[in-house]
Amino acid sequence: MKCQYLQGCPFYNDKMDIESGLGKLYKNRYCLGNNTKCARYMVCEQLGKEFVPIGLYPNMHEQAEEIILKHKHQ
Repeated sequence: MKCQYLQGCPFYNDKMDIESGLGKLYKNRYCLGNNTKCARYMVCEQLGKEFVPIGLYPNMHEQAEEIILKHKHQ
């Protein structure tokens, strides 16, 4: 399923510095596939897009969980 946040996502729109081959793999897996497994999507859904760090990659699940826990307990 295509992610609803594609249009404004710096990862999907090549604004993040990432190797093209790996970036394409991530895009197919997370942005155009199972977006609920994307770390960026997880933070955005739980806290809002303003809490998604620019350097958070779709596969950084542990960091996403830490961000969510940190801000939910404030």
